[in-house]
Amino acid sequence: MTNAAQQHTPWPAGSGIESSRVITKRIKLTPMDVVLGALLLAFLAYLAHQVTAQIHYRWNWQAIPQYLLRFDSDQSRWVPNLLLQGLFTTIRLSLWATVLGTLIGAVMGLMRTSRSLFNRMVSRTYVESIRNLPPLVLIFIFYYFISDQVIPLLDVEQLVRQSPPMVQRLIAFSMAPPQLLMPFISATITLAIFEGAYITEIVRAGIESIDKGQWEASRAIGLSRRQQLRLVIFPLVIRRILPPLSGQFVSTIKDSAIVAVISIQDLTFQGMELMAATYLTFEVWITITLMYLALTLPCSMLIQRLENAMTRRYEL
Repeated sequence: MTNAAQQHTPWPAGSGIESSRVITKRIKLTPMDVVLGALLLAFLAYLAHQVTAQIHYRWNWQAIPQYLLRFDSDQSRWVPNLLLQGLFTTIRLSLWATVLGTLIGAVMGLMRTSRSLFNRMVSRTYVESIRNLPPLVLIFIFYYFISDQVIPLLDVEQLVRQSPPMVQRLIAFSMAPPQLLMPFISATITLAIFEGAYITEIVRAGIESIDKGQWEASRAIGLSRRQQLRLVIFPLVIRRILPPLSGQFVSTIKDSAIVAVISIQDLTFQGMELMAATYLTFEVWITITLMYLALTLPCSMLIQRLENAMTRRYEL
């Protein structure tokens, strides 16, 4: 076999390295792109002008900054106000829900690929139930069950009150203040159960994408199924599911808005309260839209860079 032929010999299937090189084409800006972009901007400007002229709305943007930051005379410094408080709650809720949802999804994903019929039935029932019911119904069912039954049974609130002040401050910073902690925990578990169903499918697809040759080779050297998963399969699976798992975090940020219906003081809830109190409908929701975009767009860009980096690393 010649050197040229050897250089083009594909890697073994399932080795974690794609068998075909991904060819990335450079995108060039053409004159037609400039014309189309200018026409689109002109249309949007015309549409905004027409809407503003027709609705006769009195804009009051100068009122918005005070709901982002306020000056605390007792502490002699600027502190977050309603909208920023809601944004921080959304970030905390999304992070904790993603961590817990990933744990749920990993366990259920393994059960989905298990040899046990019982494990497969349990995991599939969980996934299909979550995916085929309205999210709002699931939020109400899980939230009130967890907050009314599970949390009191575990007596979490009493444990937090008896903890040292330093621990209480850490909990308040990473989760929520003591008076809001129980609803926050309930909402986090509820959102994690919801997101876990989709993470389950990501994990299942990652495991099933591994070539049978990897299973057979690891079995041939005497590895048990647990050793196969831990030493051979998981390292390959993680490479493949990391980008979609990162993308699921962005979805969790967006899905977290639904917990506003159960009075969790996230960004959407604070927006509804502020709109009802000030009647600044457009200013409030445009600001909230920009805040969500400021949170999700950088995450999406980082995910894209991660996917590109992993593609370059494992391409031939």
